[in-house]
Formats: sequence, structure tokens, C-alpha cells
Amino acid sequence: MQAVGQLMLDIEGTALSLADEALLSQPEVGGVILFGRNVESPEQVRELTDSMRAIKPNILIAVDQEGGRVARLRAGFSPLPAMGKLGERFEHDPITALDLAYCAGYLMASEVLAVGIDFSFAPVLDINGVSRVIGDRAFHAHPIAITALSAEFMRGMKLAGMATTGKHFPGHGSVAPDSHVDDATDERSYDEIRQYDMQPFIRNKPLLDALMPAHVVFSTVDNKPAGFSSIWLQQIIRGKLGFNGVLFSDDLSMKAAHVAGDAGDRIAAALTAGCDMGLLCNDRPAALVALERLQKQPTLLNTTSQHRLSSMKGNIKGWRGSLTDSAKDWSHWQSSQRKVLENFFA
Repeated sequence: MQAVGQLMLDIEGTALSLADEALLSQPEVGGVILFGRNVESPEQVRELTDSMRAIKPNILIAVDQEGGRVARLRAGFSPLPAMGKLGERFEHDPITALDLAYCAGYLMASEVLAVGIDFSFAPVLDINGVSRVIGDRAFHAHPIAITALSAEFMRGMKLAGMATTGKHFPGHGSVAPDSHVDDATDERSYDEIRQYDMQPFIRNKPLLDALMPAHVVFSTVDNKPAGFSSIWLQQIIRGKLGFNGVLFSDDLSMKAAHVAGDAGDRIAAALTAGCDMGLLCNDRPAALVALERLQKQPTLLNTTSQHRLSSMKGNIKGWRGSLTDSAKDWSHWQSSQRKVLENFFA
């Protein structure tokens, strides 16, 4: 089992530059996350991901392909509804909604895998509460509905061969500020958070391969954002909940993460607290600072995390020249696509 580096970063364009190639060859770099600017067509994305693996065969390639407004793969890919649309359907037709959640998970995963991407950071397990950044990215406003719908979505992902990532632990939906651009604090007690926001994470633990903690300060538990908190990551997630999967930091370039200092301090804080991989996106100078910190302070890296990360590799198959032809290697792709299109995009 090959070890995986613990820094995930991004690239600027639709093909690798010489600077990108040099960066990906660094042993501390273990992952790349793709954004809309990196996507022109399914064929181009597969060529891009293949070029990354030619440099580093064990690199993890990720994307945010949640559905609705958070979908980086658009032109040439099947549209996906916002997960909140599944929640709306669940209100009056729960059996169909659960089936559609399964199909949406399978459809998303099969197309993402077909173009050489290991996994999407999905599903969102936050509640649709007061958050300005979550909204209909969440399945529902009630934890039990979220638990049921997300479980089916994850079963679809897993059947297609994709690992799951629940976000944003222990829950971002009850916090109004958007942690991308503001500091965010939740002053509720741990018991209140556990009995409400944490329930989809707890109940679906057997289906979760990874978690992504929120850049939110839960002030009654710790004065640090959850992703920098050893209390949340080690005492609660690893200890109380017994979760042994991967822990990804949320993007360390987000405003709420800057409390930890510069990019070097942020990656150090995340890994020291218990994250297995730190993400630094849309800020190449910051990514280089983080890389330099890891190179100068190799004690921040650990083999347990690196081997744990290898579990996120996706079931990537050979490319057959087009997304349509390639996706047919996933036996339920056509039926899943038909159901999703008929129910949400007809």
C-alpha cells in the first residue's frame, strides 16, 4: 500500500503547467481538487486526470460535485439536483425520494469516476437551518430525513465504487455566517449539537469513509474551529464516536481558517489536531508556504494518516473515448440517469 502525501491543492487551468507538474511530484502533495475552471469537457477532464497519474500514480483527485449550485462538472455531464430537492420530494413521497437519492448518488459517482476523479466531497450532512452557505445543499431541515436520504445517496456512491465524505462535522447548518468569508461561532452546548446536528453523522457512521470538519468555533467545546481542534477530532470523533476513517480539513484558505495564522501555521494546526489531509485551494502562494512548512517540519506528517488516505482511491476504469461510452461500464448508470432526469429536469 503506497503512502499518500497529506497536502491537497488545486491547479489553474485545464491542463497541467510545468509548475503544476513540479508541484505534484513533491512527496508531501497527495491530492488535487478540481474546480469549474479546470473543466471544459469530460474528455478533457479524463486527459487531465490521466496526466496527473502519469506523474504520481497514487495521487487522490477530488471534486465538489454535490448537485444544484455546487457542481464543478457541468458541460457534458448529467445535471444533478440540489439535495434539498430530494428533501422536498421526501415530504410527500418518501419511498420515491429514497430511490431517487440512491440513483443520484450512483449517477454522480459513476460519472465522476469515469473521468478519472477518485471522489466527490459528498454528501452534505448539515441541516438546512440558518446557514447562509448551506441552504438547499442540505437534504432537509430535520436530522432523521437527512439521515435516511443521505444513507441512500451514499449506498449509490459506494455501489459505483466511490468513498464517501460527510461534511461539515459536527454541523454548519445552525450557524448563520458563511465560513468562506466570515468567522463563524456556535454557542450551543455539546449535548444540543449532538442531539440535533450530529445525528446524521452518528447514525450513518457505518457508511462514512471520511469526514470534513467545519471551520466553525463551537465555543462551549473549544475556542478553536473544529478542524483545528484536537478535542473535536481526537477526543470526540476518534474517541467518543469511534470513527476510524479519513479526516479532511475544509479549505484552509477560507476566512474562518485564518485564525490559525499563515498557511504554514494553518496546515500545521490542522494536521496536529488530527486531520489526515489539509486542503489549500485557490491560493498558490499559500499552498507553496504550506508545502515548505511540511518539508521543513516532517514530524507533522505521519504514516498512519498516509496509509488511511489510500482508502479514498476510487474504482477508476478504462476510458472508452466518451463519457457516455465509459459510463456504461457502470451497470446502473443509464437507469439512474433516466430517473434523475425525468424527476428533476424534464
